[in-house]
Amino acid sequence: MSRRPPLPRLLLNNVSCMRNAQQVLRHVNVSLHDGGALVLTGANGSGKTTFLRMLAGSSRPSAGEILWNGHDIQQSTIFHQYKLQLNWLSLKDAIDNKMSVLNNVQWFELLENKEGKAMAALELMGLGRLANEKPRMLSMGQRKRLQLARLLALDRPIWLLDEPSVALDDDGVKLLEYIIAEHRKYGGIVIVATHLPVEIEDSLVLRLPPRFPRRMTLVDMLDRADIS
Repeated sequence: MSRRPPLPRLLLNNVSCMRNAQQVLRHVNVSLHDGGALVLTGANGSGKTTFLRMLAGSSRPSAGEILWNGHDIQQSTIFHQYKLQLNWLSLKDAIDNKMSVLNNVQWFELLENKEGKAMAALELMGLGRLANEKPRMLSMGQRKRLQLARLLALDRPIWLLDEPSVALDDDGVKLLEYIIAEHRKYGGIVIVATHLPVEIEDSLVLRLPPRFPRRMTLVDMLDRADIS
């Protein structure tokens, strides 16, 4: 008797998504197994962040369903378990400038009853020598590296990365590509929303179309600077 293939870890089943009363996605079907990667591309405003929020369970699809291990993530009994699988990296860095660089990672470890990976994560991201500094001393690229170090220390299986390469220099982008590859090697799933090139081997690519601008209202016209 032949064995049934394993269920996808994440499955988008005929998913549609709305943003500001406009269609962002229509009837999308994507399946991701352990080690899988999905790259969302598209212009600013095309709905990449909206898509990630939907995958995080923060908003519901306007149609279809998102399944984790075969269960709808919006089910109350599933949602809490699913959220514990996610690691979200957004453009808002959630860095506390009053804490040291190291404590910014250790604090999140403490919240998860984890410890011991913070310093190694900082060293991997090239911030080891700055561990005792305050984050206000960091450049924008170093702050992004700090976010990525936190991602490594928390070690959750599903990464949702919103523009992770923004502010990184070439070496930083190579590090990003490396940690994504390593995460996938051990079964992690990575979903990246980006308008910048990031090399992710054997990834699915979903290009979001540009949204049509909404019709200009009278209020919009009155607000225009060239109308007195």
